[in-house]
This record gives sequence, structure tokens and C-alpha cells, in this order.
Amino acid sequence: MVSDEIKHEVKKLHIGKKIRTLRKEAGLVLQDLSDRTGLSKPLLSQIEKEVVSPPIATLLKISKALHVNISYFFQNSEPEERIVLVRKDESKRVDSRSFGREESGYYYEALAYKKAKKSMEPFLVEFKRKRMDRLSFFSHEGEEFIYLLEGTLEFRTENQQYILHPGDSLYFDSSIPHAYRSLERKNARALTVVYSSK
Repeated sequence: MVSDEIKHEVKKLHIGKKIRTLRKEAGLVLQDLSDRTGLSKPLLSQIEKEVVSPPIATLLKISKALHVNISYFFQNSEPEERIVLVRKDESKRVDSRSFGREESGYYYEALAYKKAKKSMEPFLVEFKRKRMDRLSFFSHEGEEFIYLLEGTLEFRTENQQYILHPGDSLYFDSSIPHAYRSLERKNARALTVVYSSK
């Protein structure tokens, strides 16, 4: 099953272990990281124990608090190359989950994880179909760009709704709480670029 393959891929990344190592190297306890990120201690604990996989917004908050680029969590090392090539079969796919076992509603692949120091983070994101009352809203510093490749995507803020069709694009301030969902049975796929200033 695809979900089992993704779980295996997530385990291989050891995102939680990397977060715990960085936190301890910085001399921080979970409460310190919670204070810096605004994320709850139970959620951070579950992420570190690799019980849940963090959505992009959550991982961005953690990376900023620990003073590393988000791509650090997808790498085995930190190359300094100015040009990097990521082949199709080298992608790192993550099934993001929010607190507890609730799904955040999307898969994501880091497309330029081999480049350690960069200002933009490109992802290929696959959005799942969800009920309106199951939407999870996220926010983080920076800006975001979405170009829809397949399907029909609903983008929501607390008081606005946008429907995207293939070829449509959206650029927005990521600090605005936002949520997505596919409006069709099949997943919607989009190229997403996140900019987060240090």
C-alpha cells in the first residue's frame, strides 16, 4: 500500500530523531521548543518519537526555532553545492499528520532537499479529499506560491474561499491561517514554493 511505503520513507528520514538531536545540542528542553514554536509539548514529543509526521507549516516553525533550513530534515548530509539535481526516484515523500492521529490532508515531497542553504523551499504536494469540518488550518512566517497541476483544489482562510483548477496559481502571505482540500475523489496535485525569511 502507498501509505505503508510513505510511512517507511518517513521512518528512513528520521525527522523526529534529528529534531531531538538539534534540540539537545542547543541545550533546550521540550518546553523551550514549545515556547519558541508555539506548538504543544505533547505534539513535539510525538514528532520526536516519530509517532506523527509534521506538516510543512509545523516543520518550518521547528526549523526556524532550531536555526536550520527545513531541507536539513530531508538530508543525510549538508552539501554546499550551488547547483543540485534531484532525480524523480530520489524524492522524499511524507504523509503529514497533525496532532494525534488526525490527518492534515496532504502528502508532500521535498524537491530541492539536497541544497542546504536556500531562500525558497519547493514541494510537490498531493491534497486529499476531506470534509469541511475536518479541515486543519496552518500558518507560518513567510510567503507561499501554489500552481495546481491536477484536480480541483479548495483553498480556505477563515473568511475566504478560492477554488483552483489545473493551471491556476495562488500567492499568499503564509501567516494567514489557511487550509486546503481536494474537491474531487482523486487527490489534487500542486507545485508549492514556500519562502520563509530567517
